[in-house]
Parts: sequence; C-alpha cells; structure tokens
Amino acid sequence: MDIARTVDLPPAGPHTQADGTLRLSGSLLRPATLTLDALRRLPAATGEPFDLRCYTSGRFIRTVAPYRGVRLVTLLENAGLRCDQPGDFKRMIFLAIGADGYAVTFSWHELFNTPVGAQVIVAYECGGAPLDAETGAPVLYSGLDLVPAPRHVKRLVGIEARVLAV
Repeated sequence: MDIARTVDLPPAGPHTQADGTLRLSGSLLRPATLTLDALRRLPAATGEPFDLRCYTSGRFIRTVAPYRGVRLVTLLENAGLRCDQPGDFKRMIFLAIGADGYAVTFSWHELFNTPVGAQVIVAYECGGAPLDAETGAPVLYSGLDLVPAPRHVKRLVGIEARVLAV
C-alpha cells in the first residue's frame, strides 16, 4: 500500500525533507512550522528509557535512552484545535508523518482524555545528547504504548489534525 496516497501526502520534495522542521497543519487555528530551536524553547517533558522491539516478532532492536522534548498535546494546545461544528474535537485524529512517508495516528480522546497524551513526546534530545536532523530529529515517541516501535517516528515532518466525517 502506498502510504502517500492513503493519507494524501504531497509528493516528495523540499517540504518533506528531513531538515529538522515540523509543520503543524489541518484543522488548527494557528498552523505553524517549528524548528528544532523553537521546540527547545517550549516546556520540556522527559520520557522513560525503553527497549525498542519489532511489533510482529518481538525481536529486540535496541535500548533507547530517555527522550526529552515537547508533549504533542502542548503543541496542539498552542496551535488551537479548530472546531467548526459542535463536537468536532471528539471526531478529530492527528496524523504524525515522517519524512519517509511513515505515518501513525492518535485520536483526540487518546491524547486529551487518557494518560497516553502525557507521554507522547516530540523529542529533540536523547540520553542527554541533542538530536539534530542528521540523527533523526525531531522524533515522535509514544511512551505508554505496550510496544513502542509502531509509533516511534524518526524525522518527523508533520502533524496534521483532521476531523473525521460521519
């Protein structure tokens, strides 16, 4: 399956290059493009170290030191959720998109109404060392997932807010 067609991503080009910038778009009041430096100026959160394992086989990939970054909910709250109809936020999903087209989803309920939201971090540091575009920054990490690998996105280039039609 071609993920770019599935989530209507633009074709590869300069706007999808892993240059360390993150674009917040979609159903937001204040869409934004954030550099790594801008992320570093926001309130920080720290995750726990974890073992990265293959979701299907359980094979150990590597141990990941604690990430430091900004909570995804903080970024979304700063951008403001656009709700054109009453209850739109309850039907909202968020696509986190990597430079390679890999995409993962979160629901509004998951991020804002469960403990998961407190541990979804857009990271700019790992194990006390700064990350840069060459080392995969920014990195999205979902710290409360039972298996962290499927929602571990390196070279995160976009977060898109969408309201699902019923």
